[in-house]
Amino acid sequence: MEGKVTGITKFGAFVSLGGGKTGMVHISEIAHTYVNDINEHLSVGQDVKVKIIAMNNGKINLSIKKCLETPQRQGRGEGRQREGGGAQRRSNAGGSSGPRQTARSREPQTFDDMLKQFMADSDSKLSDLRQYSDHRTRRKRQ
Repeated sequence: MEGKVTGITKFGAFVSLGGGKTGMVHISEIAHTYVNDINEHLSVGQDVKVKIIAMNNGKINLSIKKCLETPQRQGRGEGRQREGGGAQRRSNAGGSSGPRQTARSREPQTFDDMLKQFMADSDSKLSDLRQYSDHRTRRKRQ
């Protein structure tokens, strides 16, 4: 469908579809790349091509990225190494307590995958912090 951007928030953009209908494009459905600032991709009044991905309770969820051609993925070692990703892996190789590097965490495919990985890493770090804090508290009591 064709629509016109009528408003932008930090979490998405509202698109008028005509006939008095308005839908929302979530920030994760704007582009195939990570979107930090929606204003870098869209502006109010801009005509956009959208796809309806869900309708529930009168709310219309839209996607712009599903109307775009899916970009080719870079092969292993292409791009990320040159962007400085290799330096971080080398610094963690000496047994430091940095985040575990798995194939999934190095190359997340979607925003949802990135969010799941972030939440898992965050939970792990919080658990380690609580364990360290509990250990220090017990030592002070003795």
